[in-house]
Amino acid sequence: MDFGENKVQEAIEKWTEIKSKNKNIKLHMVGRLQTNKVKFVLPLFDFIHSLDNLKLAKKISEEQKKYENKPKIFIQINIGNESQKSGIDKNQLSEFYNECINLGLNIVGTMCLPPINSNPDIHFSEMKKITNTLSLNDMSMGMSEDYIKAVEYSSTYLRIGSKIFGARN
Repeated sequence: MDFGENKVQEAIEKWTEIKSKNKNIKLHMVGRLQTNKVKFVLPLFDFIHSLDNLKLAKKISEEQKKYENKPKIFIQINIGNESQKSGIDKNQLSEFYNECINLGLNIVGTMCLPPINSNPDIHFSEMKKITNTLSLNDMSMGMSEDYIKAVEYSSTYLRIGSKIFGARN
């Protein structure tokens, strides 16, 4: 009953009618979210796995006031300190988390994308510690290549697409 999408426009086309007829379906925004797409995401998605900056947090806070349900949100952490990836710096996480709570966001967990050519154990172990420090219950980590390792470190949400559906065209 849980499905992930990483492209807002595709999700709107695929899921708007289906979700209106099937209230049990939970839709997860797992891709990068731009502030100009928040108004389309909030009425459709139940989860956002990619909160990665304060501007986006403020926009979600502003938009969610228009709806009855607040999305469950994961803070994306740049666990490998990679310049090409988005996410909150580990050293700024506590401050960012507190700002999100003050904005009224429903933060339920953390999310990471470990470096591709690196041992995921190091990063998943660190994510588990970080998540516990914040007293959060959920972690969104593990994709088709490393989901088994992610489960070993207590990941509660896995983002498996290509293993199920094949490579994207």
